[in-house]
Amino acid sequence: MSDYIADETGPDAAPIERLEQLLEHFERGAKPRSEFRIGTEYEKVAVDRRTGAAIPFSGPRGVEAVLRRMADRYGWEPQEEEGRIIALSGGRGEITLEPGGQIELSGEPYETLHEADAELCEHVAQVVRIADDLDVAFLGLGIQPFSRLDEIEWVPKKRYAIMGPYMRKVGSMGQRMMKQTATVQVNLDFESEADAMHKMRVATGLGPILNALFANSPISDGRPNGYLSYRGHIWTDTDNTRSGILPFVFAPRAGFADYVEWALDVPMYFVKRRGVYHDLTGIPFRRFWKEGVNGLRATVGDFALHLSTLFPEVRLKTYIELRMVDSQPPESMLALSAIAKGVLYEPDCLLGAWDLVKDWSYEERVRLNEAVHRTALATPVRRYRVQDLARELVDIAEEGLRRQGRRNARGDDETLYLERARDYARRGKCPAELVLERWTAGVPREASDLVELTAYRLPAAA
Repeated sequence: MSDYIADETGPDAAPIERLEQLLEHFERGAKPRSEFRIGTEYEKVAVDRRTGAAIPFSGPRGVEAVLRRMADRYGWEPQEEEGRIIALSGGRGEITLEPGGQIELSGEPYETLHEADAELCEHVAQVVRIADDLDVAFLGLGIQPFSRLDEIEWVPKKRYAIMGPYMRKVGSMGQRMMKQTATVQVNLDFESEADAMHKMRVATGLGPILNALFANSPISDGRPNGYLSYRGHIWTDTDNTRSGILPFVFAPRAGFADYVEWALDVPMYFVKRRGVYHDLTGIPFRRFWKEGVNGLRATVGDFALHLSTLFPEVRLKTYIELRMVDSQPPESMLALSAIAKGVLYEPDCLLGAWDLVKDWSYEERVRLNEAVHRTALATPVRRYRVQDLARELVDIAEEGLRRQGRRNARGDDETLYLERARDYARRGKCPAELVLERWTAGVPREASDLVELTAYRLPAAA
């Protein structure tokens, strides 16, 4: 959940006077195919290496201490709110915090996955070295496995102080989403409105397959929770006005106007003026635009900020975000990016992937999306299993990446980042099943065993 920071003195400050300004916001994201990039955002949970408990934000072994040491040792620039470090900037990426202290690297958009891999390896090496100093571990899981909700300290960001209480009003699991879960997200470019909506349609349609392939949150509150992607299940009752599968993207003539109309009717969280957050929870953006609230009038920057607080499975801003996958171990972290790049950036492969899912009704999509949270690749879909579709999807992505032909210094193309996804699809077992098999093994196991099993380790080249 990277923070959107509006320029309060530039174009973002323009008041909204006509609907076309909101459409133009999306249109500004269009770019030629030669300028397409792919970016990945990596969230991770941190725990005490011995007990498996979530580390706090505060204290000598907390999240803030991790950030402070990263700034001191690696030259990151601390970003503060009211004297507390809540983010790091520097270089070409940024490090931010989710509400429960999950640390996120918002990676730079790159031409190739090889560049993204180098960035990720450097980041993993940095956080593992800091973690080792503090007897902390970062886990390749999609959820905090042992600490309960009330045992996790809130990150003291002003926006979270507004969002947290509101979540209790609109769903039963919103605070779980905020404080316990972690995801990997992929950001993609588009060249036109038609291209953007086509990619939104295909990516949304593929969502249940991708969630099943990378399901990785089977343990929470100290025990198996009955799901393979509990993170995915949590989103089914977080805030259904702003999340889930958007039905209008499947309409053949869907466009930016449809996304704008949906976004205008979603209740807001806040606006920001001169560093101060103003609580506007529950007020639809359309009302804020038309009437104003408490003397505040809507700007283009307010709308862009509002867009960053909408959480559908595939989100539209000035680029497209795929948001449906649990966080992964580092060696699998770029697999989603590899599938997205191979499928969505190669026109024939985009059509081939759509053929896998185009005939489903909206109701089937919703049912399948909920079913894969429990049974992942074994989930039946018409006369197939999701595993069968996942195999085909990985094959399509592999063909797309081969056609793109982007090689590293060793001569490897980008298909190497599909290796883990290919293995999951071939075996019919997602990461969650492999974790459960190795941790439980038919007998109760200690928290430290799960930490050792799933902890980040130094990359081989570090």
